[in-house]
Amino acid sequence: MTTATAPAPGERTHGGLGNAAGDALTMIGRSVRLSRRNVDTLLMSIVLPLLMMVLFVYVFGGAIDTGTAYINYVVPGIILLCTGYGASSTAMSVAADMNSGMIDRLRSLPIRSSAVLTGHVTASVARNALSTTIVVLAAVAMGFRPTASLGDWALVAGLVLLYVLALSWLAAGLGVIAKSVESASVLGFVMLFLPYLSSAFVPTDTMPSLLQGISEHQPITPVIETVRGLLTGTPIGDRGWVALAWTVGILVVAFAGSTWLYRRRNRA
Repeated sequence: MTTATAPAPGERTHGGLGNAAGDALTMIGRSVRLSRRNVDTLLMSIVLPLLMMVLFVYVFGGAIDTGTAYINYVVPGIILLCTGYGASSTAMSVAADMNSGMIDRLRSLPIRSSAVLTGHVTASVARNALSTTIVVLAAVAMGFRPTASLGDWALVAGLVLLYVLALSWLAAGLGVIAKSVESASVLGFVMLFLPYLSSAFVPTDTMPSLLQGISEHQPITPVIETVRGLLTGTPIGDRGWVALAWTVGILVVAFAGSTWLYRRRNRA
């Protein structure tokens, strides 16, 4: 006759996909509740892109020649900038968990370690979907007139969500290695800065040669150009495949790196 024993504190159970999904849903629910309580961060991820759009459209837009209405040119860049603000808050949330003792408490529970990061990333995607929708609606109210078909909108949504997922896993990794919430915000600044060195606000051929080379060979420019082409009907060429390759590559590396760093730090 055998007797069942409970798992020891900190022991991870491996009961299959059901347990994995349950762990992930638990941590997703926790992260979503934290997002609802942290209203100021959510508002800033919406308000800052809106302020940037107002600034560029109404202050700088009249002096920038893009060959089309400037708001139609700049909105795709603002959408990508919006996702950067959302992802930077993910890095700070992960850093807060890593340095507040929360992870130490989770070690005493039979829960998969990967569920913690999954919760933060899923909440980040949800926050970004909300803020991006609000930014697009505000852009339409300001005069943005996309010519995209329903299929084009579906492709835009798919690419942006994939980009958000990749950026969120990258932010999670930055949060794991950050020694404090403040240092996580500094690391997240890189994600906020890159859109300014892209075709988000001005055509790349107007930049000095050095900056033009950086802008044309970094991941955000092909994503922006693909979104812009789908929304406004401008030619995309092979940028769509380049954008997809960059985004999938970042996602794979960020996911693998974040989970490895998380396990490594928890063993320390």
